Amino acid sequence: MQTPINPFKQALRDKRVQIGLWVGLADHYTTEICAGAGFDWLLLDGEHSPNDIRSLLQQAQVIAAYPASHAIARVPVGHGNVGTALIKQYLDLGIQTLLVPMVDTAQQAADLVRASRYPPLGIRGMGGARASRWGRIPNYGKDANDQICLLVQVETREALDNLDAIAATEGVDGVFIGPADLSAALGHVGNPMHPEVQAAIEDAIKRIVKAGKAAGILTPNETLARKYLDLGATFVAVGLDSNLLMMATSALAAKFKTDHAAVPASKTY
Repeated sequence: MQTPINPFKQALRDKRVQIGLWVGLADHYTTEICAGAGFDWLLLDGEHSPNDIRSLLQQAQVIAAYPASHAIARVPVGHGNVGTALIKQYLDLGIQTLLVPMVDTAQQAADLVRASRYPPLGIRGMGGARASRWGRIPNYGKDANDQICLLVQVETREALDNLDAIAATEGVDGVFIGPADLSAALGHVGNPMHPEVQAAIEDAIKRIVKAGKAAGILTPNETLARKYLDLGATFVAVGLDSNLLMMATSALAAKFKTDHAAVPASKTY
C-alpha cells in the first residue's frame, strides 16, 4: 500500500482552479450531501464551528468515499504548543491539507511548516495512526512530507505588511485571504465590500500569485468569486453550507408566511 497522493496539492502546483465549499455544520450526514455535489474541495472548519477530532474524523471518512472532493481542515489555532499538537492530531487523522488562521509573519509560517513535517524537515511526532493506515503503509513516514499541503491565512494589517515574506516561505503551498477578519482589521467590521478592503484583497491576490504561490479566498458572492478567479486566485470557496441552509429555509418560510399572513387558519372539523 502506498502513501496517497494529495490531488489538491498537485492541482495547485499545476495552477488548476479548485472550487470549494465551506462546511461548518459539523455533521457527517450533511457533509456527505455536500461531498456528492462535486466541489473540488470541502473545508471542514475547526475554528468557527463546533467540530472536534472525532467529528472531523467522521467527516473525513465520508468525504473519502467521494474521490472528486478533497477534505481540507482548518485548525482553530496553529501557533505554540497547542497549535503543534492540533496539527499533529489533524494530520494523524489522514487529513493531508491544512488551513491555519491568523498567520501574521514569515516566522509563524515557517514554524507551521515544521509542525506539519516529519524530521528532519520538521517536528511532527511519529505515529501516523489512520494516516498510515495503522502501519499498513510502510513508507508513510518517509513519503508523507511530500503530500502535506499547508495553506496559511492572511487576515490582519500585520499579515498584509509581511505578505511577500509569508508567501516566499518554503513549504507554504497557498495563502488564503480571510475577508471577514481582514475587513475588521482594516476598521470596517462586517463590511468586506468596503473599497479599502476590496483594494487590499486585490493587491494581496496579485502579490501571492507573483510569489508563485496559490491564492485562495471565500466568498458566497458569485460576481466577486469570478473576479477573484480572474485576478488569479486558484482555490476559491464559493459558499457555506450553513449560509445555504439559512437562506433556503428563510426564503421558503417567508414565501408561505407572507402569502398566508392575513388568511385565517381553516377549520378541520
